[in-house]
Amino acid sequence: MDLSCVVLNDLHPHAFADTARTAEEAGVRTVFSYDHLSWRDLRDGPWFAAVPLLAAAALATERVRLGTLVASPNYRHPVTFAAEVMTLDQLSGGRVELGVGAGTSAHDASVLGVPPLTPRERQDRFEEWTTLLRTLLSQRVTDVAGEHYTAHDARNLPGPVAGRVPFTVAAAGRRGMRFAARLREGWVTYGEGEPRPGDGVEEAVARFTAPLERFAALPGAGEVRKVALLGLDERGAYADWPRFAGALAEAGYDEVCVHWPRPDGRGLPSGTLAGVLRTCELTTG
Repeated sequence: MDLSCVVLNDLHPHAFADTARTAEEAGVRTVFSYDHLSWRDLRDGPWFAAVPLLAAAALATERVRLGTLVASPNYRHPVTFAAEVMTLDQLSGGRVELGVGAGTSAHDASVLGVPPLTPRERQDRFEEWTTLLRTLLSQRVTDVAGEHYTAHDARNLPGPVAGRVPFTVAAAGRRGMRFAARLREGWVTYGEGEPRPGDGVEEAVARFTAPLERFAALPGAGEVRKVALLGLDERGAYADWPRFAGALAEAGYDEVCVHWPRPDGRGLPSGTLAGVLRTCELTTG
């Protein structure tokens, strides 16, 4: 498996770029940032926007991939966002990994005063948003009139370096999983259920194998890159990392994504990065 990491957006852009460079030197595949306007218990402190942070990281690195985890329609229009993603992809030399999701009803959804949507309405909007975003990032001129979004003579020049940007869809429900499988690019999951303080490696493995089994049964799922995203306060997975990583690789995951070590002790335990990377390499070999 590959190892990727989330670097949280409370780091100043200079520190974020330095951390991305450290992750690159260590051998991490992708550095992600959360594309939220604020996040959980960090809402009252500094919080920097995802795309500018990734742009700073692009200038400080050469090889590591850079991405959102995840962008959503809650406050992004596909036409303007496609222009930002294309520019970031050009700046990084084609290293963008675009994680996308339907979004929740939390602060990102209410900050602009948009009336609350049902889960079905959010998924309807997300599928249209993602389809248009992929179109915008794969052709020069786009004209679309949809239920939620319109693009009139939308130009995306020069376009992404490779002509497209890879997408990874966050999905937990049946319909979202079907959509991810239909796109046949990437799928990311938090697993099933929240980790508890007393959880061990068995519970951590069970959290991630349950949704994977459902996803793997869908048409097209075999062609999708599968990513397990560990929560910020996950502990059970780290209790016996070789066993956890081996189980995920055997189950069919291609990548595991952890939170970069933090001063508050959350995320990947400090000093374990080299061992975690080595284990991921061994599961591949």
